[in-house]
Amino acid sequence: MRKLRASLCAAGLLTMLSAGSAQAASQDEMVAMGKAIYLNKSKGNCVSCHQIDDPDATQAGNQGPPMIAMKQRFPDKRLLRAQIWDATVNNPITIMPPLGKHWILSEEEIDAVVEYVYQY
Repeated sequence: MRKLRASLCAAGLLTMLSAGSAQAASQDEMVAMGKAIYLNKSKGNCVSCHQIDDPDATQAGNQGPPMIAMKQRFPDKRLLRAQIWDATVNNPITIMPPLGKHWILSEEEIDAVVEYVYQY
């Protein structure tokens, strides 16, 4: 009975691990998804307020901080993610919408935007 339980647990663990890796997007896919969200006026619409050094961002705004030196500004990616998720935590009077808190973007979409922005 113990061997059967151990075998079933091992099989279940292998199934979960292989499903998780199959579902996980590659780094390039995450960056591409993040770029699409960043530039999409009906989704994240980040480009309406933030400048970014991307040739596809032809009409970037200047109300928010520019997306430059992101690794230096946010050495811990989790802090950048938290800022995108809810910027009102650090600045209660910010004009940036709380993209995660108000479900404007999904958790995966926020992760993708972080990956895209973090390369600048």
